[in-house]
This record gives sequence, structure tokens and C-alpha cells, in this order.
Amino acid sequence: MMGSAKAHYDGDVAFSRTDFTEDLKKIELPVLVMHGDDDQIVPYADSGPLRAKLLKSGTLKTYKGFPHGMPTTQAETINADLLAFIKG
Repeated sequence: MMGSAKAHYDGDVAFSRTDFTEDLKKIELPVLVMHGDDDQIVPYADSGPLRAKLLKSGTLKTYKGFPHGMPTTQAETINADLLAFIKG
């Protein structure tokens, strides 16, 4: 939230117009896809499950009621799950 309005806008435009499908298919490392089902910025059904399917070793972790900013608003839960995934 420290960037300029233009930087945020340009980042959103670039991100929303870039297709990462082929890149995701090439990743062979285990990947944890974390997504809140109440994300108002990146709708859950159009992102999390689809991304996890494209990964060779993707694990989807869905958080009921969590918003887009869940690493900040739900840091304790997110950090614990990240640590468990890394240790696993």
C-alpha cells in the first residue's frame, strides 16, 4: 500500500492481462496455493482451484471467509499453514 496510484494501476493491468498458464504447467516443485473464498479482488472460483490444477505438484488450501488481504488480516493462520507446508 506504499506505492503510487499509478504504480498500483499499472501492476493490476499487467497482472490481469498476462496469461501464466504455460508457466504454471512447467513448475515441478511442490506449491501451496492459498486462497480465501471471500476474495473480492481475485474471485476464488476463477483463480485458486484452476491454478492448483495446472501445477504438477500443487496443493490448494481454501480459507472459508478469508479476504484478499488474508496474509495481513489472518497472519497467524496463514503463517502456521505456510510453516507446516514447508516442513512437510
